[in-house]
Amino acid sequence: MHLLLFDDPAIRPHLLPLTFTRPVAALRCGILTIAEKWERRLAPSSVGYLTQPYLQAKFPAGDVAGPALVVNGAACPDDLLARQVQALRPGQGLYCGETLVAAHLADATRVAELIQDGLEVVQVQEEMSLIERPWHLFLRNGAEIRRDFALLTTGRTSQPLGDVHTMVYAPENIFIEEGVKIRAAILNAEAGPIYLGKNAEVQEGAILKGPLALCEGAVANAGVRLRGDNTIGPYCKVGGEIGNSILMGYSNKGHDGYLGNSVIGEWCNLGADTNTSNLKNNYAPVKVWSHAAKRFVDTGQTFCGLLMGDHAKAGINTMFNTGTVVGVGANVFGAGFPRQFVPSFSWGGSAGFETFKLAKFAEVAERVMGRRGLAYDAVEQGVIAEVFKQTEEDRNWERTK
Repeated sequence: MHLLLFDDPAIRPHLLPLTFTRPVAALRCGILTIAEKWERRLAPSSVGYLTQPYLQAKFPAGDVAGPALVVNGAACPDDLLARQVQALRPGQGLYCGETLVAAHLADATRVAELIQDGLEVVQVQEEMSLIERPWHLFLRNGAEIRRDFALLTTGRTSQPLGDVHTMVYAPENIFIEEGVKIRAAILNAEAGPIYLGKNAEVQEGAILKGPLALCEGAVANAGVRLRGDNTIGPYCKVGGEIGNSILMGYSNKGHDGYLGNSVIGEWCNLGADTNTSNLKNNYAPVKVWSHAAKRFVDTGQTFCGLLMGDHAKAGINTMFNTGTVVGVGANVFGAGFPRQFVPSFSWGGSAGFETFKLAKFAEVAERVMGRRGLAYDAVEQGVIAEVFKQTEEDRNWERTK
């Protein structure tokens, strides 16, 4: 059966800037994206996304003719929730309170009208995990790593460690995929599992503490300290000190500096000695900028670091204050703390910003993606152009010129 993952209109705006460039279900929490979690549990014939029109070229809906399971892209499944979704009969909708979690549609071409009304209501049987705000990603990352670890490794045999100079604690909680290279590191899985994805690399002196996911092709640089509850997404490179953070993929924090309680999008780069504050000096709850509310909102969290959209960059020695939100394609540099909301396609720092024009952005994106053998093609350009348009009002300096 076809699986359709939809962006809940009551949730997606609150997950910006991360959802400017991807559907909600394409967010990574734990080892896998939310979409990958559902795909592995439901084993559908095909997977599609019901997302913003400008994202559909990159994340297509696929063939929506005939029956389909339609699932809220913000819902992180466990085995029980997956079974409840599989048990739905045509015309039934699974709800968590008033939030639609999933529906079984006999005719997915009528998805809009069927989701709005006409479904027989079935309530979930237990508390479930909905990713409704960006900080939910790092708050639930440790639990999701544990859940994904079991999903990916049960019934399988880990590759051998293959390095006598690496120290290992709780080896039964460590799983190594094919092609992994480890040299003279410390792997401590006593507090949670460590998953090393295909062709990942752990260099000399690296300290890895679980729960941890080092995904396919990712590199833990020499001397890195990964303190737990971290996801280093596919093809990322990390150094310095990182705690309770997620790098979605293809992003680099290759040098010294601290990153904590943070979520970093794809194609980002944090320059040498970039540091993030994740705790206010007065220990007060952290407020962050909300694109949905157009103001700073209270997270209710004592710890919250940096929330950064795709293709953003930070220059050497950049300092980010507690709860800073950086938009898509921003380029931050210079001395001092930049403001706590850096709009998309900003160029500058504490001294002020100007607009990072699309033509200049394209030059950088072509170089960055080209280094990984990927093209900044027409589809990517279309997404970025629409995000640039949608975020114009955030760049208030443009209105004063």
